Amino acid sequence: MIRSLWVAKTGMDVNQANLDVIAHNLANASTTSFKRVKPNFEDLLYQTVRNPGSQTSDQSNSPTGLQFGTGARILGTSRVLSQGPIAQTSNPLDVAIRGNGYFQINLPTGTIAYTRDGNFTVDNQGQITNMAGYVVAPGITIPEGAESVAISEFGQITAKVTGTTQQLGQIQLVNFINPAGLEAIGGNLFLESVASGAPTQGNPGANGLGELKQGFVEQSNVSVAEELINMIQAQRGYDVNTRVVRASDEVLQRLAQV
Repeated sequence: MIRSLWVAKTGMDVNQANLDVIAHNLANASTTSFKRVKPNFEDLLYQTVRNPGSQTSDQSNSPTGLQFGTGARILGTSRVLSQGPIAQTSNPLDVAIRGNGYFQINLPTGTIAYTRDGNFTVDNQGQITNMAGYVVAPGITIPEGAESVAISEFGQITAKVTGTTQQLGQIQLVNFINPAGLEAIGGNLFLESVASGAPTQGNPGANGLGELKQGFVEQSNVSVAEELINMIQAQRGYDVNTRVVRASDEVLQRLAQV
C-alpha cells in the first residue's frame, strides 16, 4: 500500500502542474500574440520483479514480465505556435505577422529579444518602440511633422512629410529552426537559446517568413473553451488520485487493526 500512496502523490503533482499551465493560458487569453503552453508528461522508473522474457521453466519464457510503475512527472512545457486571430486596431504603427517570424527588440542591456507582438508606438525621439519603450530593430525614426506612416507587407516604412513621401527604413524579421525552444522572459519577449538555434534574418515575405499587416495585431491563440475542458480533466485526474490515497489509507488502517 505504501507504493500506491507515492504513485498517487506523483499523479496529484502532475495534475497540479497541469492546472498551473492551464491557469497561465487562461490568464493570457487576451494577451497580444500569446502562444498557449502545453505540458508534456512521462512515466517514471519501473520496479522490475520479473523481466519480460525471463525463463519460467526449462522450455518456456515469460511473455510479459512483472513490473510496477512508480508514477508520472512533468517532463516540460512546449508552446503551440499556431497563428492567432488577426484583429484590426486604430493605430497605424500596429503590425501583425501573417506567417512565420519574429520582430527584433533592442533591450537596454544590449541584448536582442524577439517577439510577435507588433503593438508599436513612438518615443520622445520619434523612434518606433514596443509598449515597454524598447526600440524595435533596426531603429527607425519617424520624422517630426509626419502626416502619415505606411508599412508595406514586405516591411518597407515610408512617411509623408509636407506632401513628400520619405523612405524611412526596412523592418526585418527573424525565424529559428526550433522557435518552440525560445526562452520566454515575460513582456511578450523571448531570447535565443541553445534549443532554438541561431536566428535567420530576412525581409517579410521572403525565405518562408510571414508578411506584415499594418493596422492589425495578432491575438492570443488560446481557446478558452478548450482550456476549460482541459481544466475539468485535470481536476478530475487530481480527484481520482486523492481517492487512491484515501483507499490506500483505509487498507492500511484495517491492517493496523488486525
